[in-house]
Amino acid sequence: MDNFVFRNPTKIVFGRGAESKVGEEARAVASKVLLHFGGGSIKRSGLHDKVVASLKAAGVAYVELGGVEPNPRLGLVKEGIALCRKEKVGLVLAVGGGSVIDSAKAIALGVPYSGDVWDFYSGKAEPTEALPVGTILTIPAAGSEASTGSVITKEEGLYKRACNSELIYPHFSILDPELAFTLPPDQIANGAADIMAHLLERYFTNSRPVEFTDRLIEATLRTVIDAAPRVLAKRDDYDAWAELMWAGTIAHNNLLNTGRVGDWATHDLEHEVSAVYGVAHGAGLAALFPSWMRFTLKQDVARFAQIANRVWGLEIVPRDIERAALRGIAALEGFWGSIGLSVRLSGLGVKEDRIREMADKLTENGKRQVGNFVKIGRDEAIKIYTMALRD
Repeated sequence: MDNFVFRNPTKIVFGRGAESKVGEEARAVASKVLLHFGGGSIKRSGLHDKVVASLKAAGVAYVELGGVEPNPRLGLVKEGIALCRKEKVGLVLAVGGGSVIDSAKAIALGVPYSGDVWDFYSGKAEPTEALPVGTILTIPAAGSEASTGSVITKEEGLYKRACNSELIYPHFSILDPELAFTLPPDQIANGAADIMAHLLERYFTNSRPVEFTDRLIEATLRTVIDAAPRVLAKRDDYDAWAELMWAGTIAHNNLLNTGRVGDWATHDLEHEVSAVYGVAHGAGLAALFPSWMRFTLKQDVARFAQIANRVWGLEIVPRDIERAALRGIAALEGFWGSIGLSVRLSGLGVKEDRIREMADKLTENGKRQVGNFVKIGRDEAIKIYTMALRD
């Protein structure tokens, strides 16, 4: 097990009606907040009115900025930064899923910074301060409600990049499983794939031994595999939603990173796909991960066989562990297909004529490699994209 330091300061307020506590949680941090959200769903559902009522009851002033899109855009982030500065906002409150939370985090980073907030996403600068962030989660998926990460797309050039900093751990996050009851099937499936991808990225590691966190990751994967079909079958199954929502948070709050170095190449590969094609992040991950797994299988066949056995219950024959490993990948594809996801890029409208463009952007024209379990350069990226398109 590798040396590690673990700290997660995010306060989780979990359960039915937890959103009613947002006023008191916000008041402990600031007297004025930016209420940041996506489209009109929080207004149609009545959540917006509940949040506003709670803020007013606590004596917290607010200004609003809606319009966050999936794969959140830099332009709206800059609009939010200007608004926060003008209104002297002390907390950015995200109400929504991962895209809204990521956008809120970017705004929080940009308000005290004198330069271009994109500097943090392009690697030109490291954050040194940020406004506090609070969240009310409506979509279990990205895990941004308790993570150090934020991913933003720059419209010019269609670059999608991540920034990681402990400064953007949310100060508090409110998780009420009932807020997910109205999600459509595609968002549920995409969210499940996103959670599972966070777990798989951590599972495939060269760190040894990591038996304890292996077992935690395997258990969380099994929880998602159990819960996702249940909520698809019965949209108001509170207990299943509670399991799925908490699994999504644990999958990406860095607990499961401890003592190991994850891979993350598939996330980088997917960022290029969603930047160019605008596909949902979870959908892109489902279409790429099986091909990445087949491409990297030889790096550690035993690890692929282990997850096939422990998560999917497949028998390992010692003289032919590669067969178990490949059956495990097929089982993952079968599960994702059963909840309505495509496991091929062609199913998302991706075309072969843009593969080289995506590989060039990913690797900065061959100057950069991604991934830790196996290093992926431009040629390897082209092969994985092509496999994911055709296989």
